[in-house]
Amino acid sequence: MPARLPRIVAAALALMLGGLAADAAAQTLRFSNVVIDAGHGGKDGGSVWNGLIEKKLCLDIAKRVEVGLKSRGLKTTMTRRTDTFVELSQRARLANRVPSSIFVSVHFNGSRKTLISGGEVYYRSARGRVLASAISRSIKSRVTGGTRGIFHGNYKVLRETQMPAVLVECGYLSNKREAARCATPEHRHKLAEAIVNGILAVWAR
Repeated sequence: MPARLPRIVAAALALMLGGLAADAAAQTLRFSNVVIDAGHGGKDGGSVWNGLIEKKLCLDIAKRVEVGLKSRGLKTTMTRRTDTFVELSQRARLANRVPSSIFVSVHFNGSRKTLISGGEVYYRSARGRVLASAISRSIKSRVTGGTRGIFHGNYKVLRETQMPAVLVECGYLSNKREAARCATPEHRHKLAEAIVNGILAVWAR
């Protein structure tokens, strides 16, 4: 038995290193284009709390994310650039036509439980989870209010898109303190930069 121990240890070490390598590979995604989806729009205002309308904030964040990604060398595709209504299936179809892409849908939250605050990131696939984790970590480290974590979600835009996809809830407009932050361009810029940095963290150049 003692003579076989080194061989057993070597095998265990090889398995451990192989697992670490696999984990490291799982933390990167190959893409050259980011489809940015500003939630709601047009007749669909989304959540309305404390004088704020979700659809307007979503578009503002989406445009800031677009600028940030382009400045770092990534291509972007927007599902909407103006206050227009776009069906959820149409957003997914548009995204699915973009090769080598990921999908990031931007939203804000609301709840009758007005003490709830913080961002949330939703995913549906394993690759989506990698992206969600990176964005959540980035928001937690860069944005006041942080994040409540990542969650599996069965949203239509996650279900019908074919690439790694996430839905980012940037905060609860129903929370007065958080709504006051979200009303400021400075806070929205920090949110956008956090999303950008989360995307860059998993981008396999």
